[in-house]
Amino acid sequence: WNLILSVTMGQVQSEEEEVELAQIQDLYAVFMQECPSGALHLHEFKRIFRVQSSSEEESLYIETIFRSFDTNKDNAIDFMEYVAALHLVLRGKLEDRLKWSFKVYDRDGNGKLDRHEVKHIIRIIYKLKRLDIEMTPNEVCDRIFELVDQNKDGQISLTEFLEGAQKDEWVMNMLKLDVNA
Repeated sequence: WNLILSVTMGQVQSEEEEVELAQIQDLYAVFMQECPSGALHLHEFKRIFRVQSSSEEESLYIETIFRSFDTNKDNAIDFMEYVAALHLVLRGKLEDRLKWSFKVYDRDGNGKLDRHEVKHIIRIIYKLKRLDIEMTPNEVCDRIFELVDQNKDGQISLTEFLEGAQKDEWVMNMLKLDVNA
């Protein structure tokens, strides 16, 4: 996996540049070497990210990330989903990464974030990143809603999420998911 990431990281270019066919072929060869079945399954994904089964929060976080990349919902990441995920994480525009973060937060898929959904992810991120702030996850969630929920309906729409994250650096740091590639 490190080879896949280092090959990919070495190939990061400006968005205007095309990815050459040879680069895709190299990436595919390495992907197939690591995943001979042609699919990356959740247990392999956890192994790659060195998730220990004893860490419930970390395991849940990685499962959530995995599910967001598994766009056809077949419980595996195929090569096309893998390339799309790498592109998003390594080269994606800020707005696209924020939309992906919103999708990960929106567990019920209704297009709105409620306090429960935001608290759930904040608690996981709080424990994983060991945030050095003097606020509890509940206080972080309350502050996010105070700053982002413009119409005060107790839910955050995608538009509110994008605008709130882009106008306030603290909110951005709290809301933007990072996959530590």
